Amino acid sequence: MIQFGVIGIGRRGVIPLMYYPKDRAKLVAVAEINPATTENFRKEHPNEDIFITDDYRKLLARPEVQAVFIMVRDPLHEEIAVAALEAGKDVFLEKPMAITLEGCDRILETACRKRRRLFLGHNMRYMPFVMKMKEIIDSGVIGEIQSVWVRHFINYGSCYFRHWCAERRNCTGLLLQKGAHDIDVIHYLTGSFTQRVTAMGRLSVYNRTTGRLAPGEAPDREISFKQECWPPLELKGLSPKMDVEDHNMILMQLENGVQASYTQCMYAPDAERNYTFIGTHGRIENIGDIDYPVELHVWTNRGRRREPDIVYRINGSEDAHGGADIRIVEAFFDFLEGKRPANPSPIAARNAVAVGIMGHQSMRDNSTPRDIPGLPEHIKAYFDAGQPR
Repeated sequence: MIQFGVIGIGRRGVIPLMYYPKDRAKLVAVAEINPATTENFRKEHPNEDIFITDDYRKLLARPEVQAVFIMVRDPLHEEIAVAALEAGKDVFLEKPMAITLEGCDRILETACRKRRRLFLGHNMRYMPFVMKMKEIIDSGVIGEIQSVWVRHFINYGSCYFRHWCAERRNCTGLLLQKGAHDIDVIHYLTGSFTQRVTAMGRLSVYNRTTGRLAPGEAPDREISFKQECWPPLELKGLSPKMDVEDHNMILMQLENGVQASYTQCMYAPDAERNYTFIGTHGRIENIGDIDYPVELHVWTNRGRRREPDIVYRINGSEDAHGGADIRIVEAFFDFLEGKRPANPSPIAARNAVAVGIMGHQSMRDNSTPRDIPGLPEHIKAYFDAGQPR
């Protein structure tokens, strides 16, 4: 029985609380700085012997805690992950790994040195449509992948401009914070990492809104997911400070020769991730992503776009992200028990962050190309070997 703790039990932090496998894991500690969230947790677990604190250091000092889920804001990922690894805990770290490349590499170095296991929360790898796209691409039906186009339309994007994500100092930029998912999926489905990027982006819409929040005023984050949150130029209640781009475009040269483009728009009227992979024998594209069923369209003959040769209809559960959150929590415990390797590898998670960081550097420097820095060989060797104890 693996005894674990959760640091940050609001929002994404409820995922491990809901989905951990109770037949082989036991929740023994939580750390949360929001008193209201803590009080709700106490009410939901009135008779359970769970250590509760507002200081993650006290949780990490508990000898019975073998593993931790770190589900806090991005700027705190590096600090808490390093502290947990140094304390001898195995770690599930919500994506992105960190907001700087130095932070990612510090986490990797600590995990390697302490011989503790590290797992990253890139749950899109566990979404049914991504899993099926991986299966189809790996089957060879569309040949060797040569080019990739990814478009991410985000009609709830104003939520990122109502709180801490609106400032570079907290997240570097949304190509990293939001785009790390898509960049990782591109790497996953092509079987290669990016080696060079060039990018463009602007803060062009949300900076022109009026009726901003007063300093210290709490934002209404839920409004961004409602129908009345439109049109974008008429929105109220956005952050008084913002300097991240509200649309981003990046070109990626992968190590295996594949070339990819990724476009992200935070003020679109609709919401969907659209992936297109083109190979030497055909093309695959998803129609839909979160709302199931999703269709995958495959072309293997020359013809009209609206007439694919094969259509796959993918069903997902009604649970979060089509069941992806359940699968990734289960995968973490499987990894700890040695039943399967970490998916994604921490190196893959680091490289997704690296692309976002270098992309933002490029767009803020007149689209000057940037190369993705490598890792020391001993770090790569440790993670390539599956993080042996």
